[in-house]
Amino acid sequence: MNTAAGRKEDIRIPPRVAPDLNAPRVLVLNASYEPLQVTSIKRAITLLQYGVAEVLEQSRDVVRSPSTVMSVPSVIRLRRYVRRPRVGAVPFNRRNVLRRDHFTCQYCGSQDDLTMDHVHPRSRGGKHGWDNVVTACRTCNQRKGNLTPEEAGMPLHVPPHAPTFGVYAHGQFAHWQPEWSGYIRG
Repeated sequence: MNTAAGRKEDIRIPPRVAPDLNAPRVLVLNASYEPLQVTSIKRAITLLQYGVAEVLEQSRDVVRSPSTVMSVPSVIRLRRYVRRPRVGAVPFNRRNVLRRDHFTCQYCGSQDDLTMDHVHPRSRGGKHGWDNVVTACRTCNQRKGNLTPEEAGMPLHVPPHAPTFGVYAHGQFAHWQPEWSGYIRG
């Protein structure tokens, strides 16, 4: 393109950033489809190359070498069952409640301005724990107020419960992928 001064305008296209191969972004499932861990892309590709695992879900990213272009897996499953020790209880905190509820208001389904709501209000004897706390948007939380969902006419989409999935306990959801929702239940 020519500018008013007669020079060519310098057009720069930003390069596409390659995925960090060591960032933990691939969900690893046991042969029984039980979630085991979140691992790096590099480790997942190694497991696939050696035939130890198979791809269940792909991400939109690709990894390129001089001779190969490979889609980056998002979910892989081990071909053989691996025994692992059971982990303890999942810590009760705001982040894990939001994860359990898939960052969605349990009253209206909104994903904006999220808070935590006590299903049975604490002022009326409700406990502060997994079985009484849900994710709610600020609007629904204020509308419900000091009432139970039945009294407020606001039914819950999913009743609250303590998650049993071990990856929560280790805080491995820093790189949550939407493709994982079908394989992880809180």
